[in-house]
Amino acid sequence: MPPAQATTRPRWHNLCMEHDGQLELYTAVAGQLKEAHARVRALQVPEGVRMALTRKLLVITAVAKHDLADAARRLEGFTTDLDEGRMPAEER
Repeated sequence: MPPAQATTRPRWHNLCMEHDGQLELYTAVAGQLKEAHARVRALQVPEGVRMALTRKLLVITAVAKHDLADAARRLEGFTTDLDEGRMPAEER
C-alpha cells in the first residue's frame, strides 16, 4: 500500500466550516485556548490548583471537537473566573 500523500486541497470539513461561520469561531476559540493555557502556566498558584485549571482547559478542548459553541461558552466562563480570581480547589 502506498503511503498517504500530503495535500493542500480543501477537505470537506473545512469547506463546511467556511459556509456557516464555524471557521472563524474555531480560529477564535483556538486562540483563546492558547492564551488561557499561557495564563495558567504563568499563575503563581500551588501545583494542585494549576493541575485543576489545566484539566478544565483540557475538557474545554475536548468539547470543542464536538460542540464549538458550547466550548466557546465554557471558555468564556473559565476566563471570567480567572479574571475574578476564582480558583478551583487544589487537586491531590
